[in-house]
Amino acid sequence: MNHNEPAYGLWSLVIINSLVFILFAFSFARPKTSRDWRSFGMFSAFLVALFSEMYGFPLTLYLLMPWLTRNFPGIDFLSHDAGHLLETILGWKVNPHWGLFHVISNFLIAGGFWLLAAAWRVLYKAQARGQLALEGPYARVRHPQYVGFVLIMLGFLLQWPTLITLLMFPILLLVYMKLAKREERELLAHFGDAYRVYCAKTPAFLPWLARRSLDIPTDAPPSSGKPS
Repeated sequence: MNHNEPAYGLWSLVIINSLVFILFAFSFARPKTSRDWRSFGMFSAFLVALFSEMYGFPLTLYLLMPWLTRNFPGIDFLSHDAGHLLETILGWKVNPHWGLFHVISNFLIAGGFWLLAAAWRVLYKAQARGQLALEGPYARVRHPQYVGFVLIMLGFLLQWPTLITLLMFPILLLVYMKLAKREERELLAHFGDAYRVYCAKTPAFLPWLARRSLDIPTDAPPSSGKPS
């Protein structure tokens, strides 16, 4: 790889990229409730942290610089290409934008946005009728929008791993699982046996799981909610 063009301090690109991806996701997710806004806000914070290191200040590279320069001499780690650490550390002599990790990353990000869009269309129609969302992505998993957010974040992690986003990712997974459990209780209270049957047949997050991945309480206080 040719590492000869420093590519940091470009805060205009941080702002532009953050806004583009956040607004793009917003157009699909359409947050309404406070829970929706919390999940979307955490996703947005992840993107801002990512692009801040990708184009603004490479904190991860500075912190790892002693180890990187000792183990990978001759590489300019302040160039943009070297910021694709997975390809650099593995010593792949290819343009990282065409490397395996970047290609997989693009598929994950595109798949995540597609899932957000497909889930929203089904959810919108179901909400208008006062019914459960059971078609499209909801026929495979109970929380396709959360899965979509996770796919996008995982894609960006493969493309440009940073210490902050690597720390944020498992925390966000736990938060999404907690939000999903709360949502399950509300929907059970609202739809009763219909939702219980749906949960028995449909996994929460991973479509290849035969059994549900969240425990559904038998009793819950009356409340209204919607799938995510």
